Amino acid sequence: MTSTLAARISHHGAVDGVTGSCHQLSLPDGQSVLVDCGLFQGAETSREGAGAERLDITFPIDRVRALVVTHVHIDHVGRIPRLLAAGYRGPIVCSQASAALLPLVLEDALKVGFTRDQALIGGFLKQIRQQTIAVPYKQWRTIISGEVALRVRLSPAGHILGSAYVEFDLRRGQETQRVVFSGDLGAPYTPLLPAPRSPYGADVVVLESTYGDRTHESRKDRRQRLQALCERCFGNKGSLLIPAFSIGRTQELLYELEEIIHRNRQRPAAPGVTWDDLDIIVDSPLAADFTAGYGQLREHWDSEARRKLAAGRHPLAFEQLTTIDDHATHLGAVEYLARTARPAIVIAASGMCSGGRIVNYLKAMLGDPRHDVLLIGYQAAGTPGRQIQQYGPKGGHVDLDGQRYPIRAGIHTLGGYSAHADQKDLLNFIGRMRHKPRQVRLVHGDAGAKQALAAAIRQCHPNIEVIVP
Repeated sequence: MTSTLAARISHHGAVDGVTGSCHQLSLPDGQSVLVDCGLFQGAETSREGAGAERLDITFPIDRVRALVVTHVHIDHVGRIPRLLAAGYRGPIVCSQASAALLPLVLEDALKVGFTRDQALIGGFLKQIRQQTIAVPYKQWRTIISGEVALRVRLSPAGHILGSAYVEFDLRRGQETQRVVFSGDLGAPYTPLLPAPRSPYGADVVVLESTYGDRTHESRKDRRQRLQALCERCFGNKGSLLIPAFSIGRTQELLYELEEIIHRNRQRPAAPGVTWDDLDIIVDSPLAADFTAGYGQLREHWDSEARRKLAAGRHPLAFEQLTTIDDHATHLGAVEYLARTARPAIVIAASGMCSGGRIVNYLKAMLGDPRHDVLLIGYQAAGTPGRQIQQYGPKGGHVDLDGQRYPIRAGIHTLGGYSAHADQKDLLNFIGRMRHKPRQVRLVHGDAGAKQALAAAIRQCHPNIEVIVP
């Protein structure tokens, strides 16, 4: 599959960290495509010398022919409003499930970062829908034709519903080149989603490296740890706070909690507390919308989840689940749980504690040792989530909305619930290709994770050139 075609890859995000994913594949004739256009988060929004450039589209877009979206997390799609404001009117190519979920994500992003004017938001979302092209998995689609032609194919990435890795097939005459962008790869056995399968081969792979320096625990172990942590918290007569991304992580947690309840109906969760009586609160209108969206897109669920549905179980809408929509009810729930320390599980955004309703729970309950906080996702540098993760176990403090709060609640990290592949999974993604790439470019990871993964790839595949941009 070796080719002399001189396609060029440049990166406009997720190079010196894990957020702001935006990559550009440029053809020999100057035409190009973008893969993702995401928002920077945490300390990555203010790298030295970056300023407003971290939000703006600072590269030319006049010859960008398509935007391919790997999945709808905000760090992969959050700059799309800026891209359209800069004049981009080309197709937005994504999977069928992502096409259904993308307007929900961008509507929320617009309300938070741009405007509350519903007329303006409505007009923008109409434009997004007009530009969006939903492509079924495993089907090639031509996006650039002519002397130099480019096709694209999406395959399940197992990260969140609708996530995909991207294969580009570049052709000029008899010359071909295959370039793969991994997007965010999921771990095997992620709830609800089929595991990603490696492509047949590639010349160049742009590979994420979020957890390139570690290995996750097994799904069975993490579910046992989640159950044990719940029982510990309820035994202390406290509540368990779980900051979680509204899409992906929240639904996976609900799926696992339904399984724990189903398996343990005959056992107490703690003295005087049964699993059937337990309150599981999703306090996020956006998460509730996404959970409903997941339910409507059940044809994309894996076989295990569909078997549960066939057996009459409802893994995302079970009896113990309560969702909170309006702000007044949210404030009442915060006050009630802080005052009574009633055993409950609260799942609320944001996943890195940098905003959203979880912040009010943290302000009210972090100082009470009866409660526990469970961090299940990546905590970017500079976010309150990272502060809580680093300093909470030592009895430290965290800054929330400009005020310092002591941490006396129990702080726990459960890495097995990450929606990202670990080092072993990333190595398998490359190793299971029948035709190995000549080059792997590592993005979407902190420096240590990228260097560790680079060393592991070089050890396993000494003929592959590994580049850390």
